[in-house]
Amino acid sequence: MGRGDISDAEWVLLEPHLPKSTGRGRRWKSISLVINGILFRLHTGIPWRDLPERFGKWKTVHDRHRLWSADGTRERILQAVQAGAGAKGRIDWSMASVDSTMCRAHQHAGGARRRAARIPGRRTRARGHRDDEALGRSRGGLTTKIHLVAEGGLRPLAFLITPGQWGDTPQMIPVLERVRVPRVGGGHPRTRPDHPSADKAYSSRSNRRYLRRRQISHTIPEPQNQQANRRRRGSAGGRPTGFDQERYARRNEVERLIGELKIYRAVATRFDKRAFVFQGTVALAAIRLWLRS
Repeated sequence: MGRGDISDAEWVLLEPHLPKSTGRGRRWKSISLVINGILFRLHTGIPWRDLPERFGKWKTVHDRHRLWSADGTRERILQAVQAGAGAKGRIDWSMASVDSTMCRAHQHAGGARRRAARIPGRRTRARGHRDDEALGRSRGGLTTKIHLVAEGGLRPLAFLITPGQWGDTPQMIPVLERVRVPRVGGGHPRTRPDHPSADKAYSSRSNRRYLRRRQISHTIPEPQNQQANRRRRGSAGGRPTGFDQERYARRNEVERLIGELKIYRAVATRFDKRAFVFQGTVALAAIRLWLRS
């Protein structure tokens, strides 16, 4: 087994959720070899054409990664792995931290075609396609931002990619609404963490109103300018927001998770032109974290 290859214990958890070789065309050969090739590129960030020969044809590995990113297979596998972890009680719902991280985009990530991406071999639009390709310009060049929700075990419950210049506050509700962990025994999937936490960048009336409406207690510090504005308005400004210092100290969990994700070079630096392909790359890194013992 090569460095970074999937282990036997991880394969036992992953194999039942992989797509089967059905329909037209020849049967797939050595699907584990293809997955190890995708993981090798995830770890190293090398161009697809430079994959070592031990993984077979580079185009086969690339096309499989693109297909599974376009048809939503990556997200389905991620939810299935999360469901298995939830059934074993391996998800820490007591704290869910929200944060974002910036990823520099390589110059090869620009220049995607303007027409909408399609699922390879089909006429339907690729899932996760964005017209802006989640690329934004800043002083440092092209950037992409990953917004994510981390559980207490340093694993992502949900994530969302946007252009790098997009703010954090408007993305808190969309990324929380992506939390969806199915239950193995049936029933409604779990979508509500016990106690979300975020930094000052996520402090806004709309976010706090959303959490109160769902009856979710939260820990988000209030910036000084918002405190001054509330005091200036008097009784119309509302009550002071609650703040639990001990819970907020656990916000380092999402920071550590970001460090775990950026160990993978294909996540730390975006090389993919299409947004849905980069989303599949991030989902693959998240699956690998969930497969850890």
